[in-house]
Amino acid sequence: MASPTVTDLYPTRGAEEVSTPRQDPVVWSEPGADGPIPPWELEGYERNGYLTVDQLITPEEVETYKAELDRLTSDPEVRADERSIIEAGTQAVRSIFEIHKISDVFGKLVRDERVLERARQILGSDVYIHQSRINIKPGFGASGFYWHSDFETWHAEDGLPNMRTVSVSIALTENYETNGGLMIMPGSHKTFLGCAGATPKDNYKKSLQMQDAGTPSDGALTEMAEAHGIKLFTGAAGGATWFDCNCMHGSGDNITPYARSNVFLVFNSVENAAVEPFAAPVRRPDFIGARDFTPVR
Repeated sequence: MASPTVTDLYPTRGAEEVSTPRQDPVVWSEPGADGPIPPWELEGYERNGYLTVDQLITPEEVETYKAELDRLTSDPEVRADERSIIEAGTQAVRSIFEIHKISDVFGKLVRDERVLERARQILGSDVYIHQSRINIKPGFGASGFYWHSDFETWHAEDGLPNMRTVSVSIALTENYETNGGLMIMPGSHKTFLGCAGATPKDNYKKSLQMQDAGTPSDGALTEMAEAHGIKLFTGAAGGATWFDCNCMHGSGDNITPYARSNVFLVFNSVENAAVEPFAAPVRRPDFIGARDFTPVR
């Protein structure tokens, strides 16, 4: 459990669900700080918890990353690696974690200035990779990711003290309204929802396939949806969505013929390094919640 010297600003996994107002900034850089995100987009990020870039990477780069994705998912050694999560129903590869270490191609993407400088600007510091993965949603039955706040899990099970973490989802396929795209409740990042129920040991082995601990109640989700609405993200391959670690988000099943795959990179401030878990008996493995806080250069 977390060190008693570290204040727990966001209690969760107790006997009851509890709501806590956000205690941290959303944008950590000083007003007017240099960076690729213009002020009006940062204001939208502060307000809504996300921002979009219609084309972060070029069509040619998309093809390079898709080819690398195909290579990885067809490699028996990668499939057998514990960092690969297998779809329970179809036995297809659902996610591959620590992708920036498994693949030199995706490792270069982490250091790409178009990606890295936006992360530094939002978080106001040097950053390291807390988590990286590819999410793969082939057509005809790939299951979704239920509503959740990433920070709730990263706080409870990885020991991130503060909300100083940003994710970017980069589309490698077209995101239609029908193929299981990302949904976010705009403005939900301003309230932390602490979930009820203790964390089982090795919870990650189950939660990466089907989430249980850290799942909000239907009542709480209904209230948040009525207060904030739901935004569904669509767009061409190569586009990207940046979103705050505490956004309530999820995605539906993909029963269409059209695959939906994305690269998912999580940047954490070097000033927000993980401590012991706040609400779990043991840490998750490093490939899910990194303990190497070396800044990305």
